[in-house]
Amino acid sequence: MADEGRPATTAVVADPAPLGLAGFALTTFVLSAHNAGLFGTVGNAIVIGLAIFYGGAAQFMAGMWEFRNKNTFGATAFSTYGAFWLSLGTYLLLITFGKIPTGDITKSLGFFLLAFAIFNTYMMFWSARLNAAVFGVFLTLEVTEILLFLGFFSGSDALIKLGGWVGLLTALVAWYASAAGVVNSMAAKPFLPVGAPIWTAQTAGDRERTPARR
Repeated sequence: MADEGRPATTAVVADPAPLGLAGFALTTFVLSAHNAGLFGTVGNAIVIGLAIFYGGAAQFMAGMWEFRNKNTFGATAFSTYGAFWLSLGTYLLLITFGKIPTGDITKSLGFFLLAFAIFNTYMMFWSARLNAAVFGVFLTLEVTEILLFLGFFSGSDALIKLGGWVGLLTALVAWYASAAGVVNSMAAKPFLPVGAPIWTAQTAGDRERTPARR
């Protein structure tokens, strides 16, 4: 309890975005390497732990902390993709334990990725309001999800592998954005550039902060 007469201190919350981006990047990298055919036919089992604990729980927590930072975009993005990985990890567990009929797997994954591609589409446009690095994450992720849901719907191994390769690129872009967020928070001026916003149209929030012209 604060001493009487002494002003209460405001808690300082660190930027959770680098953690969210790192959890997303690493889990995406490993799963995409599998989709690209770089390791075993049953190698996606290694993704389950990552999907639940790092891409899932850690990223979901980053989303909750973004609510504390009053960052609607970050809270929505990290919470949603944290839930994405938690959902996918659970589904992979059910597949591993033989609870999903083999014939249902590819179509189910197709609808799963299609739904997230729809979400990602509008988030990609809104990310252009932030910086080029974050927009790059959503842009490469958009291409990844489109290639994968088309691959799963059509049963095309070539499209799934191509989606895996683009997913590897997505992971690298997300890692860069995460690294920039970490090192730039430690320096007086930015060390790693993230680029300017691509879309600079004025928003309602901007108008509230701008004095009315007479």
